[in-house]
Amino acid sequence: MLSTLCWNWIEVDILWVDESRRGLGYGTYLLQEIERIAREKGCTMIKLNTFSFQAPEFYRKQGYEQIAVIHDAPTGSSHYYFKKAIR
Repeated sequence: MLSTLCWNWIEVDILWVDESRRGLGYGTYLLQEIERIAREKGCTMIKLNTFSFQAPEFYRKQGYEQIAVIHDAPTGSSHYYFKKAIR
């Protein structure tokens, strides 16, 4: 997992779980840790991006709101942008 602290948000640059470990809660745990760190640092949101062939549904299930999509980027796929408010 790689994240960057910027102004009032944390941006998740990379979140990857090995295929053999998916569905075991590791991704959820990592996002919860990011949220904990964001609160600790006084952030008001988390933002991240993913592709249609990766994990957009996973982020939706975790309460992330889709804020933009670029279709056909890369060709035949979509590039999604998400954010989640931190309270």
